[in-house]
Amino acid sequence: MNSEVYENRMIPYLGKISQVKDLAEEIKLIGVELVNGSENPFRDYRPGQFAFLSAFGVGEAPFGIASTVERGNILEFAIQRLGTVTTALHQLGEGDMLGVRGPMGNSFPLDHFKGKNLVVIGGGIGGAPLRPIIHSVLDNRGEYGQLSILWAARHPSLLIFTEEYEYWRAAADTELHLTVDQADKLWGQNVGLITDLLEKVAPSAENTIAIACGPPIMIHFTGLTLSKLGFQPEQCYVTLEARMHCGLGKCGRCNLGEKLICVDGPVFSMDEVGQLLESFM
Repeated sequence: MNSEVYENRMIPYLGKISQVKDLAEEIKLIGVELVNGSENPFRDYRPGQFAFLSAFGVGEAPFGIASTVERGNILEFAIQRLGTVTTALHQLGEGDMLGVRGPMGNSFPLDHFKGKNLVVIGGGIGGAPLRPIIHSVLDNRGEYGQLSILWAARHPSLLIFTEEYEYWRAAADTELHLTVDQADKLWGQNVGLITDLLEKVAPSAENTIAIACGPPIMIHFTGLTLSKLGFQPEQCYVTLEARMHCGLGKCGRCNLGEKLICVDGPVFSMDEVGQLLESFM
């Protein structure tokens, strides 16, 4: 393998699908193993980073990495079938090949989070890039304070990583709260928006970091609710999704004010987001 070729970050690495698992309705977890010999740009990727996956002959799309380096060399991606590329990726099976371009973007400042309580707020498929935060905390439990996970979806059938819930709940100093917008006959837990759940749980802002990912409208109202609970913008972090096309900061399609989400993000503090939006208006 010629390493000079892979200095061009527009060229994807070759990956083989090692596992496919149904996570929720129209959502699959795909595990990918790189097959580029000694070439492994993902050997030290960090929670919060993302990659582009290519369905050959169809196209590519960006996805947050849902795994951590510490848990093995398989890259995991939660993919919701929404369009042409995601449909093509859903049609692949174990042993099939795809392209992987990355890792890209910045990451969560985990060193800054050490010694603090964490509130992780995931909405729908937006929970996927937050899973590495949860795993990193649980794998290094003594380095962090209380972990509160607030997990939401429109319907119980859309909740992701359900097989891990008992493991999360059983961990020391960890609590999991679930809610759905619309319950089915078997649902016996919270019903309502994740902001309602956040107000009900009412985590203390003292020595606490809040981390959220989900649809833009959820991020907006979650920020308002956290503010009501006493959180300052610099205590709140978000990982933003955008219509990214190149991942290299060249096309300008993912701008947030003067910043580009694919290069300067996707992780920002709410303080940064507020300043960027204010300068843009």
